[in-house]
Amino acid sequence: MSPKTISAPLPASNGPAQKMAVTVLAAISMCHMLNDIIQSLILAIYPMLKTSLALDFAQIGFITFVFQATASVLQPFVGYITDRYPTPYSLVAGMGSSLAGLLLIAYATTYSSVLIAAALIGMGSSVFHPESSRVARLASGGKHGTAQAVFQVGGNFGTALGPLLAAFIVLPYGQGSIAWFSLVALLGMVILAGVGGWYGKALKLQPVAHPEEREAIAALGRRKVAKAILILVTLTFSKHFYLASIASFYIFYLMHTFDLSVQSAQLYLFLFLGAVAAGTVIGGPIGDRIGRRRVIWWSILGVLPFTLALPHVGLFATAVLSVIIGVILASAHPAIIVYAQSLLPGRVGMVAGLFFGLAFGIAGIGAALLGRLADMTSITFVYNVCAFLPAIGLLAAFLPEMSGPDSEA
Repeated sequence: MSPKTISAPLPASNGPAQKMAVTVLAAISMCHMLNDIIQSLILAIYPMLKTSLALDFAQIGFITFVFQATASVLQPFVGYITDRYPTPYSLVAGMGSSLAGLLLIAYATTYSSVLIAAALIGMGSSVFHPESSRVARLASGGKHGTAQAVFQVGGNFGTALGPLLAAFIVLPYGQGSIAWFSLVALLGMVILAGVGGWYGKALKLQPVAHPEEREAIAALGRRKVAKAILILVTLTFSKHFYLASIASFYIFYLMHTFDLSVQSAQLYLFLFLGAVAAGTVIGGPIGDRIGRRRVIWWSILGVLPFTLALPHVGLFATAVLSVIIGVILASAHPAIIVYAQSLLPGRVGMVAGLFFGLAFGIAGIGAALLGRLADMTSITFVYNVCAFLPAIGLLAAFLPEMSGPDSEA
C-alpha cells in the first residue's frame, strides 16, 4: 500500500458494472478503528486529569461537552460542505487534527489546553465520518449496506479496544504515554493518503447520485422524505439512548445486581461490545438482500422482548440476552444510514454526518440523563425504564416503500 494511492478497482460510470473495492473498504474500516481508539483515550484519562489539575466533576463534564460538540454538532455541516466540494485528502487533515490533539493532551498542564486538545480530536472525528462514509459508498459496488457495515464495524472494534489499551498502557504509565498513540494517528494518515488517491480518481468516474435515485425521490415528494428522515432520527434516538444505558452503566448494574467484581463485569461488557460489532457486520448484507426498511423495522422493534426481559433474569440469562440485544440492535445502524442516503441522493456526507453525529451526541446526553436518574432512583430502575425504548421502533411502519436501487428486495 502506497501513501499516494491504493490499488483497487475504481467504480464504473454506470451502476451495474461496478465492483466492490475490497481493499479500499478494508483500509477505511481500519482507519475507523484507529479514529475511535483515539477518541476513547479521552475518557480513559479523566481520573488522571481530575487529580493532576484538581478538577471538579463539572469541569470534567465540560471536557466531554467540548469533545462531543465538535465531534457531533460539526459533522452534518462538514458533510454538507464536502457534498458540494468533495476534498479527497480532507481525511488526512482530519486525522492530523486528532494527532495534534493527542500530543497536546499528553502533555497538558492546564485546563484550557485540555479543552483545546479535546476540541482538536473532536474536529478530526467530525471530518472523518462524513467523508469516509462517502468513500465506503463509492467503494461498495452497489452493495451499500454491506459496505456501510464493513466501515462501521471498524469503529465498533476501536471503541471496544480503546478501554483495553488505556487500561494496559495509559493507566500504568501515566498521561505522557498517550503520546505513544500518535503512532496510531500517523499510521491512519498514511493509509488515508492512499485512500485519498483512490477517492480522487473515483469522483471523476462516478457521479455522487444516480438518475434513478433522483427519480425514486421525486416520486415520494419532499414532505414524505422529510417525514421519513424525522422517523429515522427518532429511531436513532431510541437505539442509541438504550445503547448508552448499556455502555455507560452495564458494569455497575452487574456489580449491583449480581455482586460481581469490576474485572468480571468488564468481561460481560466486552461480550456485549463484541455482539454489537457482529450485529453491525450482519445488518449490512441482510439489508442489501431483503431491504433496509425491513431490517430497520425488525432490528429495533424486534429487540423489545429481550430488553423487557433483561432486568428480570439471572446472570447467565443476562449474558445471553445482552448478546442477542447487541446483535439485533446494532444491525439497524448501517440500514438507517443507507436508507437515509437513498432518501437524499447527493447528500451522502451530510446524511452520514447527521446520523453519526446524532448517535454520538445522543450517547453523551443519554449517559448524563441516565446517570442523574440512577442517582435519584437506582440502576435497576434505569434498566426497567430503558427496556421500553425499542417500542419507538413501531414508527418504522410509517417509512415509505422505496423503489430503485434501495428498494425492498
